[in-house]
Amino acid sequence: MSVTNLAPDIAARLQRNEDGLVPAIVQQHDTGEVLMLAWMDDEALHRTLTTGTATYWSRSRGEYWVKGATSGNTQRVVSVSLDCDGDTVLIRVDQTGVACHTGERTCFDAGRLM
Repeated sequence: MSVTNLAPDIAARLQRNEDGLVPAIVQQHDTGEVLMLAWMDDEALHRTLTTGTATYWSRSRGEYWVKGATSGNTQRVVSVSLDCDGDTVLIRVDQTGVACHTGERTCFDAGRLM
């Protein structure tokens, strides 16, 4: 993870885990459908806010990734909100194509547990 350009007032509100990350819940802006959960550090959030394209921190690859950069399944950011505790980000997007790496529309298509 790199040095960040995130605005200090936003950075001060974030409650990060021990790895410096916050979970980002990604939701389709017009239907409310929950698409996926990803992770962000300060720089990923900065890039998302300034470019309007969803950028996350890949824990498995140890690098930033712009959703859809290789697959074409992009996320145009409509809004970004921080929860009351500052420990979760809600990103409302306009999803093009599927959101899940398995090829499903949403990562939450594995079946209901209850």
